[in-house]
Amino acid sequence: VDPNLKVAIFDGGVPDTHPVTSWVTPIDAPGVGAPVGDYLKHGVGVSSAFLFGHLNPKDPLPAPFANVDHYRVLDDEPGLDPHELYEVISRIDSVLAKSSYQFVNISLGPQLPIEDDDVHAWTAVLDDRLSENDTLATIAVGNDGEGDATLGLNRVQVPADCVNALSIGACDTPSSGWARAPYSSVGPGRSPGLVKPDLVEFGGSTERPFLVLSEGDTPSFDPTGGTSFAAPSVLRMGTGVRAHFGDSLNMLAIRTLLIHQAETSDHSRLEIGWGRNARDISDIVLCDDDAVRIVYQGSINPAKYMRVQVPMPNKTIRGFVTIKATLCYKSHVDPHHPSNYTRAGLDVAFRPHDRKFKNARQAHPNTKSFFGDQVKGMTEEELRRDAAKWENCLHAVRRFRGSSLSKPCFDIHYNARTESGKSSSTKPLDYAMAITIQA
Repeated sequence: VDPNLKVAIFDGGVPDTHPVTSWVTPIDAPGVGAPVGDYLKHGVGVSSAFLFGHLNPKDPLPAPFANVDHYRVLDDEPGLDPHELYEVISRIDSVLAKSSYQFVNISLGPQLPIEDDDVHAWTAVLDDRLSENDTLATIAVGNDGEGDATLGLNRVQVPADCVNALSIGACDTPSSGWARAPYSSVGPGRSPGLVKPDLVEFGGSTERPFLVLSEGDTPSFDPTGGTSFAAPSVLRMGTGVRAHFGDSLNMLAIRTLLIHQAETSDHSRLEIGWGRNARDISDIVLCDDDAVRIVYQGSINPAKYMRVQVPMPNKTIRGFVTIKATLCYKSHVDPHHPSNYTRAGLDVAFRPHDRKFKNARQAHPNTKSFFGDQVKGMTEEELRRDAAKWENCLHAVRRFRGSSLSKPCFDIHYNARTESGKSSSTKPLDYAMAITIQA
């Protein structure tokens, strides 16, 4: 438990007399009107999901990892366009501009699926703000997964297409045999940002609802469901990782670890992203006996290279070695150029063996594809334009013979761009990379 963590939830509010205020500080955002009962119920549920996750009636409440400021940004103002909600994003941005929060959850937004040729104001405002702050934000992808797929009405909703935040979908059970909950909106996201949702987490289903605290002064269990509750559950795990490691890991590194340790399955990446969020803190902070995990975090200058070593024993390993790597970075954005949305890109070359060269004139060892699978499913136009170079989250698992590895490394090259042209920026780019070696 870390009482010094700064966490914010933007939602429908929490009653001042609710017992959950032992951990939650209710705050009215600037300019917000009178509260609404249904919004308060939603706000209590989202806060409960962040503090305790999915409640089990047979177990006592788990200790929250952190306290939270809950900003009420929804009110009874009539005439609000559900496709815009500009007043609401203005309230959120005004808080983020003045306060430095490490963790943020947003389980609301315009009822509008994303489009490839347009960036909504919600997405642009949040991406710009998150590119400057050391903040881990989780955003619910929406509950329109059963919409018309041919019209794209089942795609992730605004602002879950943010590239500088974790977009969270819902799965149907916290146990084994899980799949995407039918209501959970699906990808792909926009390129760059193709993998959306980033993760899924249990959000409830008809057969097994998500249990939260009810909104009454004497709370009971309230069965519900939706990506609104999956998102804060993932944020809860992030605060747990931070409470465990302390300030040795920044928010970008924690985001990288959450993706790195996601539970994979055979379901389409369009439905579950990188996979289901880890079940327990120990799944992230501990390694198996036959594995080691290392996290790099720092910054790299434009047009420069950085070599990231993969830690290996000096002697040759018998049998096979599995290397899993995840690379995340934050990027400024150009909202008026959706196809060139991110201003930063990283070229990554994997060099498995330090003594293998194609010819004597070669300055660096041979390369081998590592993140190549991420471009599968992209159109020829997308492959020609960027080939995932501008994706700000890369993740892959590869298996090698131990004899083919000798001081392996990743060489990372930072490319900066403005709109569709070359950039003169000299600002360093923050990045984090997690690598797991298993043998």
